[in-house]
Amino acid sequence: MTISYEQLDWNALKAFVTAAQSGSFSKAAKRIGVTQPTLSRQIYSLEQSLNVTLFERLSTGLQLTTAGQQLLASAGPMTGAAQQVSLTVSGLAESLEGEVSLSVSEIDALFRVPDLVRYLRMHAPTIHLTIHVDNQVSDIKRRDTDIALRSFRPSEPDLIAKRLIDEPIWFYGTHELAARFKDVATPSEATNLQIIGFERNDELINRLKPLGWHLDQSHFAIVTSFQGLQWQLVKKGLGLGFFPQAIGDQETSLARAFEQFGPPVIVPLWLVTHRELHTSPKIRLIFDLIVAWFEQQNVNTEEAL
Repeated sequence: MTISYEQLDWNALKAFVTAAQSGSFSKAAKRIGVTQPTLSRQIYSLEQSLNVTLFERLSTGLQLTTAGQQLLASAGPMTGAAQQVSLTVSGLAESLEGEVSLSVSEIDALFRVPDLVRYLRMHAPTIHLTIHVDNQVSDIKRRDTDIALRSFRPSEPDLIAKRLIDEPIWFYGTHELAARFKDVATPSEATNLQIIGFERNDELINRLKPLGWHLDQSHFAIVTSFQGLQWQLVKKGLGLGFFPQAIGDQETSLARAFEQFGPPVIVPLWLVTHRELHTSPKIRLIFDLIVAWFEQQNVNTEEAL
């Protein structure tokens, strides 16, 4: 099978080369900063696209197949070139200084941003980051912030936006609470719901109505605008909460409720900035690093579902 330059998955190729050099998926995953399941999926995807088996999984570790040896020999020069590019980018990052501000929601600030910031500091140590945490939309045009993570695409024509992921949003509750609803046949049969939400839930109610959910404000037993408190209340078993899959699935004390119906909502996550992206190297660097970090997480709708 012939694969064009544009079709080649560079992350998968990097995962393959690192695994071949490391001798195990776990060591390779640590080296490139992803989880072992993510690295395994990348290599499996590469094998599927090439229609070959690259590794034999032995009790003593990984052994390259003939096809794997041929690919590694071809990928060697590419790896060297990539390392040179990395050194160039690293030099550029170290030469840039200044402040860049980032606006994020509370839920992202609590669970996603710490790892993101660690990645940014690793690759752009001389850039000072100011992080604004607010569920309200920061005005990028007025320079309230340089870059923002948003759950909708901006309508302003002079803003620049890149779609990062499509994020499934689920109801979550304690295992005991979620188990009560596992035999519910349709959303309309879900009764006695106690949901922990925001002070205004009209948009969510209207969004779920076409899917068969018959919710009104009476179902929201506890309301708070602080998502961190929503999270803690759900963990205490006081109701169901509405959280992104990448966050909710990481909490072992919680489980998806109504999983039989699929995710009630899939929300796109956008990275937004102003046109200074084209003229400010420091903003361009942080913007590109955020995009790269999300790509490394390998979180998308197809995998999630």
